[in-house]
Order: sequence, then structure tokens, then C-alpha cells
Amino acid sequence: MKLNDIKAVYFVGIGGIGMSAIARYFLHQGVVVGGYDKTPSDLTEKLLQEGAQIHYEEDIKQIPQDCCDAKSCLVIYTPAIPANHKELVFFRTNGFEIQKRAQVLGTLTHSLKGLCVAGTHGKTTTSSMAAHILHQSSIGCNAFLGGITKNYGTNYILSEKSPFVVIEADEFDRSFHWLTPFASVITATDADHLDIYGTEEAYLESFRHYSSLIQPGGYLIIHTGLKMQAAVQEGVKTYTYSRENGDFHAEQVKIGNGEITFDLISPFGNIPDIKLGVPVSVNIENGIAAMALAQIAGATKEEIREAMASFSGVDRRFDFHLKTDKMVYLSDYAHHPAEIRQSILSVKQLYEGKRIKVIFQPHLYTRTRDFYQEFAEALSLVDDVTVMDIYPAREQPIPGVSNKLIYDNLRSGIKKDMCSKEDVLEVVKRGGFDVLVTLGAGDIENYAEKITNILKPLA
Repeated sequence: MKLNDIKAVYFVGIGGIGMSAIARYFLHQGVVVGGYDKTPSDLTEKLLQEGAQIHYEEDIKQIPQDCCDAKSCLVIYTPAIPANHKELVFFRTNGFEIQKRAQVLGTLTHSLKGLCVAGTHGKTTTSSMAAHILHQSSIGCNAFLGGITKNYGTNYILSEKSPFVVIEADEFDRSFHWLTPFASVITATDADHLDIYGTEEAYLESFRHYSSLIQPGGYLIIHTGLKMQAAVQEGVKTYTYSRENGDFHAEQVKIGNGEITFDLISPFGNIPDIKLGVPVSVNIENGIAAMALAQIAGATKEEIREAMASFSGVDRRFDFHLKTDKMVYLSDYAHHPAEIRQSILSVKQLYEGKRIKVIFQPHLYTRTRDFYQEFAEALSLVDDVTVMDIYPAREQPIPGVSNKLIYDNLRSGIKKDMCSKEDVLEVVKRGGFDVLVTLGAGDIENYAEKITNILKPLA
């Protein structure tokens, strides 16, 4: 089915961050948009306000009439939806064209120049930075992002004229294999999603195949020192980047007084005096990669410098909820050991000498089983850790796998405990810290407002 032939689109799992961005795209195209999700959320509420028709029960009768014609309705689903989902079974048995979210994004990269960001971590912030730079520049861009940008309050940016689309390239379920990027960043290849891939070798091979999908005449910007071997087509230019070395890197880095500045060293022209709008050290590398994409797309030095300073960040990515001289509370989506290490090191650098407490909600039984020792090692970088119960998401419990695996492997001598999410507010009330960091990709974020309210009198 061609995009021009579509009169209605139905989303099975419409409330997902990636799915909702595509729903917004079709709403803007004037197409009827319907969808199912398991639970209401801020995202589904906003989509309802924007014109989508959404329900929260597996019920074929609640599918909008416009979405019941197999000749004109495209069905899009997320891999997190089980194969026996009643509505998905209905669409399959009645001849509807059904595509994964990534397939639709792949179609868009055929008609637009895809600027894609792949990697185990750093994808959302890097792609959001790149989208912000281009949106604020004379180039413009479309963007499908994995987080809600604070600058725009959305995960979707539209341009009627720009030939570029910024896409967060997700490796889960090999989704990014549907894309054909014009230029791509690969931020990291620390093994993850081993419930899908099985082995680290298969995970790395998936990234190698992804690199082969970059269009001839395109660009690969890859972090230095990754285990993967790129396999680009003839005519693809490959560059490296990192904080301290590579074709793109930073020099004259200055961190202090709540600010971070540096010079970008780039084969497309150096840019001095870059100031980070979200001044955490991990954003130096994220910014380098985003600016590399922006330079490839044609943004000027002045446009890049101004946009980097005005970038306000992404919800749940190093997200400050409270920030005073007495008390700091921030949340971060980090849910992989390498992300957690980066996040904690950034906090320790920003708040040297302060008492830092981390509350971590593990995400998935399989990820906990595969990486509990690495989680414990990363969390042990601070002296006060609470490990919450595992957030299961799409998984069933695995015998012998619980938050205790991480707890038992935390280094001796630190203050540590375990709690359920129902008890997390009591943990916060006990205090004993100057800086609180909540980490995880589950529903810990639902407690952010209540945690903030508890800490405000202490600030």
C-alpha cells in the first residue's frame, strides 16, 4: 500500500513513544487515526486532543469504522504487542496490510534523507539535539524521536520543505534494518536485548548489517573503539568521533559553575565556544555526534552554536525536577549498565563532595539476569543505593531472578537496601542525601512529581 492510498491508520500500541510520533505524522496528513493501548497516559490524552480515536480494551467492536476497510487502512503495531492480541488477530485474518513501526519509518527514509542515530544508549538525546539544531536552522527537518523534547513538548517535528528526517534507529527486534539512512551515527554497541539476539556476536552483527544499509554517497559517524566492524557500501564516507579523539572531538573543555563549554574539532570546520544547554558531561559526546549530522546536512557554525546553547533536553533524560544549592533531584532513563555508569559519573562530576543517593528500578527480567553483576558494579560508584523490584514490561517472571541479584553484588561498605515501588516514597522521606537520582526505563517516572513535592521543603 502506497502512502498516498492510505485513508486510515490503526495503531496497536498507540501510546508508545515511537508509535505516537508516527500517529502525529498521519494526523497531520489528514488521515483518520485510531488505536489501542493497554493504559491511558499523557501521550494518549494528547493524541485524543489532536484527533485520534483511542480505546484501552482488546475489543474489535471499538475499532473505528474508518479503520475496518482492509483496502484503505494501514495497521501499524509495535513488537511489544503479543501475537495473540485479539485486534491484531482480527487484522491478520481479514487481509489488512500490517507493518511494524520501523517499516513505516523505513518507507519515509526512501522519500526523505534519513539522519539516523543508532546505538545501545545516547540515541534519544543525540537525535533530539540534531533535530533541534536543524529545526532552528535554515535547513529545517522532520523528526521522529524516542522522547518528548522540552523545547517543543513533542516527539514529532514537521517541516513541509526540508528534505531531511531525523530518526532514532532502534535495534530492538532488529527494527533498524528497515531503514536506509543517508547519514547515521552509531553511539555504542554494548550488548543488550539478549532475549532477542541471544549472543553479543549476534547483536554486533546486527549493527554491522545496519551500517551496510546507509545509502551510497552517504555518511557513517561511528564512536571510536566499538567492537563492531562496519560494512558500508562503496561511496559511503566513514568518520569517527568521541569526546577526546576521532575525526570529530572536543577540545578546550571547561566544566564549572553549572556550565560546560568546549570547541568542536570537525573535518567540516571547527566551531569554537560551544555551550551546552543541558550541562552534563555525557552531553559533550552526544553533542559532538549531533553537530556532525547537522554539519553534514548543511547547518552553519552560528546556527549550530546558538541551537546547542538553547537545547533544553528531553523528558527523562538527565531531567532535573528540583535544583537548588541545598537539594537536587533528577531522573534519568538509564537502564543499561553502561548508561548507568555514564549517568552516575556525570552526576559525581557535577556535584563533587555532595551526598548522592541512587534509586534504581531494573527493567526486564532477562536484562537483570544477563547483567546483574554489571548493574551492581555501576551502581557501586555511589555510596547510597536502593534497588527497586524489577519492572517486567513485556516479560513474565524468571525463577531466581529478582532485584536481590543486584543488591547482593553491590560493593560492601555502602548503604544499600531494596524496596517495592509502593515503598519508594518512604525511602525518599528518610533522606540522608543532597542529590537524589532515580534511574530506570519503567514506571519509576510516575513518582517524580510526588518525590519532588517531598523534597521541596528541604530545598
